[in-house]
Amino acid sequence: MASVHESLYFNPMMTNGVVHANVFGIKDWVTPYKISVLALLYEMTTSKISLPERRRLNKLILPLQQGPDLTLGQFLKTVEDCCPQTAYAVKLRLHEMADGELKDMEFFFSTLPTPFTAFDSEAYKTSVVGLFMRHMLLAYNKLSFSQVYKLYKSLQQYYHNDSDMDLTSTEDTVGDRTDKEELDTPLHESELRGPLSQKQAEYFLARQVSVQIYTLKPAALQDELNNMLKFNPDFAEAHYLNYLNSMRVQDIFISTHSLLHYFDRLILSGSEGKSNGDEGYGRSLRYAALNLASLHCRFGHYQQADLALQEAIRIAQESNDHVCLHWLYTLEQMKGSDSSVLTEDSVKMAAHFCLPYLASLGIQSLVQQGAIQGKTAHELMDALKDTDILHWKHSLSELIEISLAQTTSIWRMYGKSTMALQQAQLLLNMSSLEPVNFGVQQNNTEAFAVALCHLAELHAEQGLYGAVAEILLHLKEQFPPHTQHAKLWMLCDLKIQFERHMNEGKYHLAEPQVTAIAALNKTEGLYRKAQVLKALNRSTEAYSILQRLQVHCEKTKCTEMIIRVMLSTAELHWESCGFSTALPFLLQALALARQHHLQALASETVLHLAFTQLMLGVPEQALTVLHEAMEPILAHGAVMDKGRALLLTARCQMAVAGSRPNGQGQAALGSAVQTLDEAASYFSMLNCKERLRDVYYLQAQLYRSLRQTSQCNKCAMLFRLLDQELQSPAAPISMRL
Repeated sequence: MASVHESLYFNPMMTNGVVHANVFGIKDWVTPYKISVLALLYEMTTSKISLPERRRLNKLILPLQQGPDLTLGQFLKTVEDCCPQTAYAVKLRLHEMADGELKDMEFFFSTLPTPFTAFDSEAYKTSVVGLFMRHMLLAYNKLSFSQVYKLYKSLQQYYHNDSDMDLTSTEDTVGDRTDKEELDTPLHESELRGPLSQKQAEYFLARQVSVQIYTLKPAALQDELNNMLKFNPDFAEAHYLNYLNSMRVQDIFISTHSLLHYFDRLILSGSEGKSNGDEGYGRSLRYAALNLASLHCRFGHYQQADLALQEAIRIAQESNDHVCLHWLYTLEQMKGSDSSVLTEDSVKMAAHFCLPYLASLGIQSLVQQGAIQGKTAHELMDALKDTDILHWKHSLSELIEISLAQTTSIWRMYGKSTMALQQAQLLLNMSSLEPVNFGVQQNNTEAFAVALCHLAELHAEQGLYGAVAEILLHLKEQFPPHTQHAKLWMLCDLKIQFERHMNEGKYHLAEPQVTAIAALNKTEGLYRKAQVLKALNRSTEAYSILQRLQVHCEKTKCTEMIIRVMLSTAELHWESCGFSTALPFLLQALALARQHHLQALASETVLHLAFTQLMLGVPEQALTVLHEAMEPILAHGAVMDKGRALLLTARCQMAVAGSRPNGQGQAALGSAVQTLDEAASYFSMLNCKERLRDVYYLQAQLYRSLRQTSQCNKCAMLFRLLDQELQSPAAPISMRL
């Protein structure tokens, strides 16, 4: 009979009977830590405490009751910071029980109700404190003798593990703040301390999902969840948090496993919830099915996603849940289909049913599609302005961040780097609307990751690699590897390293980066591979890759990459002196860039056109075309683009000077010298020695034509030094831009 009794009422020192305890309704257990909390409550009701100290203790009671079990040292230190005398009294009472006999613990529980019986007591039986005390008494009275004995032994162990703690004085020792700083961290960051009751588990989960700065790292959170599910295997919400945590590290097996467990636990506990209510398990089932569809969609399992999606639609329609139904268009986007019509209908319905969050999210999705389809900037910005009004009106801080990040991306796509920089800094300096402590900014969202990656790339374009290193270091700290958004900064870091090696002419270092880039983004990896092959004069292989990449991008409607592929194909034609055959590619690329308002790519294409015209023997027209692109390049372009544009301008000026009278020709040559000096300053910022070698070669020729022998010799010497340092034959200047 005793064994049956022990199986029904769970003892925290045992691992058997956990499921039985949950099934039979025992949701709270007596632990040594909770005995310490009871001792604190007893002292608060029997002792005289000053009003300020009592207020501090009253604020402390609820977190102590709801939070996970603390060690004795942490518990006493927390109480001591509020009231040293009370902490000392609790220490003495625990000492009497732990160093005494079992009857001392029995006597404590028998005398415990006395302070709570008076009607005027602050801890009346219907209060939060009174209910906690009654739960503990009920759980203690249901323990068998053997379980009481094990509880007593665990209390002794709990006490003696921290027996070296000195509390022999009642003086306030608040002066030492070193330990206090450790206790200022959230309670759940403590080490594992045994079983959690259902209320403690609910408090832990609520704290994890409410404020992101309190969220544990994936590994630490997984340990806590494993401990929680060990003692509460039917706790559905814990399985759902386990699913979310697994998604942070892209673990499809555990995430699917946890989501299916969530389904099972919801069905088992369905009778306890509101099956038809907004907060019942019926609503949870709808969103669990929707999450399962999203999970399969993310990993490309579209057949399984369709099955889960049909289930989510059926349940949502039965429950008339418009919020759930309006999320469905995002799944269509994840599958790669054109969902613009579905998105527009979703926005209209969301506005009709007064769902500002979903309406704004739909508008932002339409803006993103509009940018890809070539809508003008003012149309997109007007739409985003309307959503921003909704965001600030309803304090939707998450969507404010997304809107700013999207605006940053749109400006960068249009080639307006100054505007993109402004929007990114506006997001990073925005005060969060979330309730965080000590002014800590919530900067671990995807929007912040996108903004920081844009900042890193913008600084890299200007040659500020020191600032880039600091930004990437911050990204690595905020988004550790194997987390959900880590691949954003990984791809950004690899692209920056690749471009830097290519600019410096270190192709052997750029080649290994291609494999890593392809693992994160296949399209970018193929494009970079073609660039490396072209630089290594393996034109046939590069052309084959570019042709394959263009077909793929035309299917996926990736206009930016199509234009880049066309420009690279034109450069391959230059190498075989096919300047006239390169013109159709360049004109088509220019038409696409202007159609989609991609100013940066349009300026790049104009540079290629000007170079082609120069090689075809019409430098005057090349110079005219070049002036069209010079202003946007100098205003928003990268340092490399500025240097290349100025170098090309100088070459055009040199070509034009040859066909002019002596006076005008000398002036044109002087202008070319100044232009080359400016180009050299840009190339020096990037340590681009191959380009500097070309600049010094042209300058030496110019100074020789101007009969400035000393300057000519100086440039010739600089050219010779760089040529010896590079130890590679200089590529013909006429064959590259």
